[in-house]
This record gives sequence, structure tokens and C-alpha cells, in this order.
Amino acid sequence: MGRYYRVTLKTVIFLVFLQGTAVVLFLSLHIQLSPSESVPQRKVHVLLLSSWRSGSSFLGQVFSQHPSVFYLMEPAWHVWTKVEKPGAGLLRKAVRDLLRGVFQCDFSVMDPYLPENYNMSSLFMWTQSRALCSPPACPLTVSNASQCEDICDARGLHRAKKACWTYSHVVLKEVRLFELKSLYPLLRDPNLDLRIIHLVRDPRAVFRSRQASPRALGLDSSIVLEQKKIPLYQMQYQVLEEVCRSHVRINNGAVVNPPLFLKDRYKMIRYEDLTRNPLKEINDLYEFAGLKMTPEMAEWIYEKTHGTGKGSKKQAFEITSRNATLVSQAWRTMLPFYKVKRVQDVCSEAMELLGYRTVNSIKEQKALDIDLLEPKEPYKFIWMPDKNKQTDLK
Repeated sequence: MGRYYRVTLKTVIFLVFLQGTAVVLFLSLHIQLSPSESVPQRKVHVLLLSSWRSGSSFLGQVFSQHPSVFYLMEPAWHVWTKVEKPGAGLLRKAVRDLLRGVFQCDFSVMDPYLPENYNMSSLFMWTQSRALCSPPACPLTVSNASQCEDICDARGLHRAKKACWTYSHVVLKEVRLFELKSLYPLLRDPNLDLRIIHLVRDPRAVFRSRQASPRALGLDSSIVLEQKKIPLYQMQYQVLEEVCRSHVRINNGAVVNPPLFLKDRYKMIRYEDLTRNPLKEINDLYEFAGLKMTPEMAEWIYEKTHGTGKGSKKQAFEITSRNATLVSQAWRTMLPFYKVKRVQDVCSEAMELLGYRTVNSIKEQKALDIDLLEPKEPYKFIWMPDKNKQTDLK
């Protein structure tokens, strides 16, 4: 005869309770191990590399306004202004180490370059960062720099650090780097997913824009020229020559003979292409950086690039609604031809490489129907490991 076991009500209740507990524990464990919940998303780090008066402030805002981005404008400014009478070459390592720390949301690297009792407002142009003018860095989301200054300032950088950790992308804009080699340790760092966007602009337009704000650029110009005693009228051309050389140096290092760790991590863009077709070009930049275009960003971009004017001198460092194409062509009607010719001479190599046609007369300069921008050649603008592929892309 088979055996029969008597099961009491208490035993049934206990078994049901045990089964339910096991299910709850299993689901809890599953949720904890879910990649979307417990494993933090790997951050993407983007360096916007450019030079003064090249449209970098606008490009910075293109990223700053994106809801997935923590943005900071020119942290290397603190290094360049703190060290007494330096040269650009001596500051490379300090700038690189500062960038590494900020990319990793470690704002303690700023301590040597800030006042003893610093606030968030001690950061250079901090109100240009939407992330610092929004929660959790700020109690409220504010709409302009003035409101940000009044509401969002705080002692120390604890809120900035907290905010930095909440975003998937950390984007820094820099105009104080003149080569790529000092960045190699960052590109090799397994803790960083660094991508470089290199913004260039027609040197003639850069020269005209620099003339609108010479005093604001005086200290930087001295550092670029390694503190050499140079007459003011020559300084402006020599600084521009160094900037043009840096564009050639950076592009050659990233495209002509690139190290393997630069694969898919460098992209160059001309400001003029950005102004002619902003939505397409910015969408391409977003894709390169791993971001998605949003309807709100598309609307913001259209508004900022389809204004009615070129902007005033007072707005030289502001992002206002302007006619972007008009801005990019302003040098052709405002810059004397003898200056245009001098700029073309000192930047001839860069202009040929980047696709800017020269003008040989005042008439040609002022004929706005003559296009001075060469068509983009893809191999000049992205990482290209095999030179043989250049022919295929022409």
C-alpha cells in the first residue's frame, strides 16, 4: 500500500509564503542586475576643439542645450590666467590633466586655479552651461544667464559634481590647445570614451572677428606667442599664423598619419558648412557623439541661425539669433583688401588644406556670388586609416 501524508493548513500556508518570498527575491535580484538600472551607462566625453572667434561659442551651445549633456566652457582658461607669464607649450600638461579630471566629474582638479573660498560662479562663463542652471546643480530651471547668476550660484562645486554625474555626455569646449599629442594619454585612457570635434573657420573671417574684440584677447595672444615682445600691428597676424599652423598640425595628426586609438574619434567641421546647412551638419555631429536630435533642439538651432543681422560688437561673445550665413561672409564687405591679402599669405597652407579659396582683387572679394568654399572632401574631415581609400572617396 502506498503511504499517505497528512498536510495541515499551517503547512500549506507556510509553503505558499515560502514560494512567494522566493519569487519576490528573484524579481528583486533581476531588477538589481538589470543593465538599465544598476550598471551605470558609460559616459561619452566630447572635446570641442577650436580657436578664438571661430564660432566655437555657438557650437558649444549646440551641445550645452542638449538635455543629455553636461557642458563646460573653456576650463583651461583657469590654467592660462593663473600661471604667471607662461607660454602655451609649458601649459599643455596642466591643461590635459585638468580636462581629464573634469571629464570624470572630479572638480577637485580646479582647486589650484580657483580663489580660496570659491563658488560655482568662480568657473569661467559658468552661466553658459545649461546643466549648471538646472537641477540638480540649481534649485530651479532658469532661462537666461542673469537669472542663473541670481538663483543658481552656490558655495563650492559640490552641485556641479552632482549634476555632472547625472548626464550621459560630458562636453568641454577648448580654444587653448594647439596639437593632439598632449591629448594622447586621454585617448588611451580606458576610463574615457573621448571623441574630438575640431571646428575651423575661414582665417579671414577669424581675423575680422578678432579685430572687434582685441583687448579681450590680449592675454591669450601673449601666451600663444610665448610672451615675445612683438609690435601690436604684427601680433595680430602672428597669432593668426600660429592658429592656422595648429589647424594643419591637428588635422594632419588625426587624418594623414593617425594612431590607431584615434579611429572613429576625430571629426573636423568648417564653420561655414555649419552655417549653410545647420540642421544636417549638427545632426551629423550628434550622431558622431552618440546623441539624438530632438524637436526642441531642432527648433533652437533654426532660431539661432535664422536671425536678421550679423550681431553687434557688444554681442561678440553672446549667442543671439543671427543670420548665420551673413555672419560667415561679413569679412568680404568689412575687411580691407590689404589685410585680406596678408591673412591669405600667413595662412596659405591652412586655407588650401581646409578648402578656402583665395581672392586676388577687391572686386573678387566683394562679389558675394563667387563661392570661396571648396566642396567638402570626406577624407580631410574624418579619421582615415588607409590612404588608398582617399581616392575612393573623391
